[in-house]
Amino acid sequence: MSGTLAGDATLDIHGIEQIERAAAGQLTFIGSRSYLPQWETSRASAAIVNADLPVEPGPGRALIRVANADLAMAEALALFELPAATLPAGIHASAHVDPTATIGQGAYIGAGCYIGPGVRIGQGTRLYPNVTILDETVIGDGCVLWPGVVVRDRCRIGHGCILHAGVSIGADGFGYRPSADRRSLVKIPHIGSVEIGNGVEIGANSCVDRGKFSATVIGDGTKIDNLVQIGHNCRIGRCCVIAACTGVAGSVTMGDGVMVGGCVAIKDHTTIGSGARIGGGSGVTADVPAGQTVVGYPAREHQETLRQWAALKKLPEHLRAARGRTGNESP
Repeated sequence: MSGTLAGDATLDIHGIEQIERAAAGQLTFIGSRSYLPQWETSRASAAIVNADLPVEPGPGRALIRVANADLAMAEALALFELPAATLPAGIHASAHVDPTATIGQGAYIGAGCYIGPGVRIGQGTRLYPNVTILDETVIGDGCVLWPGVVVRDRCRIGHGCILHAGVSIGADGFGYRPSADRRSLVKIPHIGSVEIGNGVEIGANSCVDRGKFSATVIGDGTKIDNLVQIGHNCRIGRCCVIAACTGVAGSVTMGDGVMVGGCVAIKDHTTIGSGARIGGGSGVTADVPAGQTVVGYPAREHQETLRQWAALKKLPEHLRAARGRTGNESP
């Protein structure tokens, strides 16, 4: 991304930090007006800033004006990114690899890993210590599975995926029915699998359950945060973003480009259209049309919900006025 430099062009930048913690020689970012007052007191030497913000570098400092500070930040952070933890090439002596498994060229299999019968691991894929891959699972090229990941049998993971520590793929779905005598619960078998597309990233300790009949599907490029639950037979579209502590119940269908805030609860068998946005802490109990933004519990169209919240804030005042008109107002 290109930008326009304003201020001192001779500065030596050796690090990146958030604006209130930055020191001399560090670069920071200003993506909205709320950060402008902090720039005046920040010790940062330079900042990447949205070009439409009214801010000047000041003496001995510099600004790089860009169209989108968030995207420029991603490029700048990549310049300072440190290498990931290393793994020795090949298969560690303590790993168990079934003789029927196929390991691609340049793959890394860390200490304590278990690779079951019929598993296929793609070229250049890295399995950090104590990863478990069960029977007949296929993992594509260039994937990274951090310690403690468990991928159960018959699952499919595409190319270039990242599964962070403790991720569970393909556990049984949560399916029980009362027994005939109503004295116990009958577990419903889940005979399906999980299919994950290319370029998917799943955060630490998140779970994607296998389908009851066919497959739970995660589309290409989707990013799932830590501590997210994806229930059985869900179909998540391409390039969706699902924030932490969200629970997606079984058989939810989500279109492409959906954005889900943190701590959202989504009812089973609902459909969320492409490009929809769900505010953090919302409870989705009905279908959400494509492109719509919903908030609240239960989730409703955000402008309608904001009007309801505004009316609720005024409710005590209206009640006092009503009691006064009827002569019942407390002294």
